[in-house]
Amino acid sequence: MSPAILHRPSRGGVWVAWLLSLPALAIFVAVVVVPLAMTVLLSFYDWGQYKGIEPVLIWKNWREVLTDPYFREMFARTFRIALLVTLISALLGAPEAYILNRMASPWRGIFLLVILGPLLISVVARTLGWALLFGGSSGVINKALMNVGLLAAPLPFMFTETGVVVALSHVLLPFMVLAVWAALQRIDVQVENAATSLGAGHLTVLWRIVLPQAMPGVLSGAIIVFALAASAFATPAIIGGRRLKVAATLAYDEFLNTLNWPLGAAVAVLLLLALVVVTLGCNALIERRYAEAFR
Repeated sequence: MSPAILHRPSRGGVWVAWLLSLPALAIFVAVVVVPLAMTVLLSFYDWGQYKGIEPVLIWKNWREVLTDPYFREMFARTFRIALLVTLISALLGAPEAYILNRMASPWRGIFLLVILGPLLISVVARTLGWALLFGGSSGVINKALMNVGLLAAPLPFMFTETGVVVALSHVLLPFMVLAVWAALQRIDVQVENAATSLGAGHLTVLWRIVLPQAMPGVLSGAIIVFALAASAFATPAIIGGRRLKVAATLAYDEFLNTLNWPLGAAVAVLLLLALVVVTLGCNALIERRYAEAFR
């Protein structure tokens, strides 16, 4: 008798597995699938200032979002900020993860706690901290630099893309560090030592051995950081304000300020679709990199 027949689950066992997973599946459908389907359906409804929401299936909201230059500018700014945050997080997080991986106990645990510490603080609190540091002429750092004569005017931080990028990079950097550090756990240190003993320099070892095997972790972290940065709301709302809107704050304004729920739903669904496409594409690239790195 073949091993495939021996390990083939019985029909009764399959039904038992489905029954055991039914409560979790029901919660997932009720919490995720149903609200998402209602949001997609809402994006096709009509809306008027005096008539409110009408359950009539039309393409007006999607046509407006896809053709209006205002919405194109919002989405372009959203993905531009997300891309810059991802690049900064990768440039800072990958070396930080490599140094953390080469540390010995107990320093590794101490610095890991330092990296994870900001995640224990509210995103709003961390963003307000950046606003207090660089918030115009009243910011602590700007005021100190102007008092010593290093600055004639305060550095522009609030209501700028630079401020949003800096604050989001600080918020999301730990996710990149953890993703790269997890990938570096697979690398055998003896391989680096062998390359060094054969005459390879430290830069060659980093470029030819460490980086190719750490790249899947960099790509995984990039997916997480990009998705979180593109869908972030609190940090762009506090630092960017109403002058510098992104897709998340735009959908919020459409829902709660103008009360145009169908248009806000179209913005939210389009943002979700874009993130799904980016995630699936990067995930395919990650799987190929893993296959090449650990072949």
